[in-house]
Amino acid sequence: MIRIGVLSDTHGQIDQPVLDFFKDCDEIWHAGDLGDTSVMDVLAEGRVFRGVYGNIDGWEVRRELPEFLEFTVEQVSVLITHIGFHYGNYLNEVVQRLNNFKPKLFICGHSHILKIKNDPARQMLHINPGAAGKYGIHQVRTAVRFEVNLDRIENLDLWEMDRYANPKTQYPKNK
Repeated sequence: MIRIGVLSDTHGQIDQPVLDFFKDCDEIWHAGDLGDTSVMDVLAEGRVFRGVYGNIDGWEVRRELPEFLEFTVEQVSVLITHIGFHYGNYLNEVVQRLNNFKPKLFICGHSHILKIKNDPARQMLHINPGAAGKYGIHQVRTAVRFEVNLDRIENLDLWEMDRYANPKTQYPKNK
């Protein structure tokens, strides 16, 4: 069993409450718009980090992360990208990758809207973790965590915090 934390759209900053939510996670997956490589460094401390770049990410992040990430954890195949759109209306390149790779779990960000939906036609779970950062159209910051146990995705849990809340500890500390 592997504990996974998933987030997106941090836009250069991560707060202590989301790090606390992920404290027992073995891996952190970021679905793009990190905003800064230092966010990646903070999330990777003491665990596996996997991520993709998003549309606001500059060359430093793009040099470190791909646009699409395909991998398998336990017996669950995973596809992550930043802009994938939503169930029934995926981008053409995403459709091609879904058809070829056939993931059991598809994760994308970009919309800043938390959405978890089963796609029965593709026999996969689609997760958009919303936005964990302060910047964007959202009113609530969100993230997701769950467990992968062999071929099952279990114990899904959500984190949310008011966008305007101002925790005392923010990372990176130089911001």
